[in-house]
Amino acid sequence: MTDSSDDDRDDDDDRDLSLELPPGADPAIDWGQRSHLDADGRPKIIERWLEVTPDLAGLRLDHFIKTQIPRLSRTKIQDVIASQLTGPRAVKASMAVVAGERFVIRRPARAEPPCPRTFGVVYEDARLLVVDKPAFLPVHASAKFYFNTLARVLSERYPDEPELQLCHRLDRETSGCLAIARDRETASVVKGRIADKAVTTKDYLAVVHGVPPWSDTRALDTPLRLSTAADATLVPTVRVLPDPRGMAATTLARVVRASADGAYALISCTLVTGRQHQIRVHLAHAGFPIVGDKLYAHGDDAFVAYCEHGLTAELAARFVLPRHALHAARLAFPHPDGGGRVVDARAELPPDLARLVPP
Repeated sequence: MTDSSDDDRDDDDDRDLSLELPPGADPAIDWGQRSHLDADGRPKIIERWLEVTPDLAGLRLDHFIKTQIPRLSRTKIQDVIASQLTGPRAVKASMAVVAGERFVIRRPARAEPPCPRTFGVVYEDARLLVVDKPAFLPVHASAKFYFNTLARVLSERYPDEPELQLCHRLDRETSGCLAIARDRETASVVKGRIADKAVTTKDYLAVVHGVPPWSDTRALDTPLRLSTAADATLVPTVRVLPDPRGMAATTLARVVRASADGAYALISCTLVTGRQHQIRVHLAHAGFPIVGDKLYAHGDDAFVAYCEHGLTAELAARFVLPRHALHAARLAFPHPDGGGRVVDARAELPPDLARLVPP
């Protein structure tokens, strides 16, 4: 449903995330701590429907479920079949599924890591809107998030608009502009235009360690590729590597201002291409990693420690910020109505980043 080619992608949703509010959490914001409960305080029931397509007909039921939810282990699939799954006939792990059959998984909702479910709208008309997504709010559901996602909050905020579709995505930790179409036709047009770097402008603001000695706009154009098991990394297929043999990638970077002590700088970054983690890798490769970037500023060991243990006091001190300091500040693209009209949405630098590099 969404285009995953942007610089930031949800690649770390399965981390061991705390159910406690983050330090300094604004109590005026809805953090979703009761989003999984109904009005009477009971857990809501989550349903997931699975339909057998012709190409999957004949598979064992447990193998079919694996094709639909790859992250589930064999043991977990057996548990799901025994306690949560119903279908058009009695279910059994070894039974062969038939094309057109629909199965449903029903389970009580669990408490989810708190996320800021309050967000602003920076552009809106009859066909689309652009929201200012807060950091830490995932775009879509995952193993740990169902109700505390932008997609879910949108459905609650606009209950009479069932065709709302996100037209691209941002990583959970990235804040800023994200476009949503109000109908399927608009979604098709907007997704295509946002994917076309020739007609769409994406400007990000990043706070980095140190101050680059760039007097003008600098083109960061080291090719990038996704790591593999053959690379010297603890997180293959997660870390992106600079490599002359990789895919062409270009980020236009400019220093906006620096902190008084020279510890940090605010960098404006414009995407010319849209590779995974592009801005984060390019800035780190240039010697100025983004503040709070667990992987590219602090390395595999720190990233793995965060995944396994969460944000400990020691890690929090090292990272400076609990999230990477990257903000989608501007999104501009041709309006789906045509006629030369342009959607030009801008989201102000959020307070947590502005404090590091005050004007």
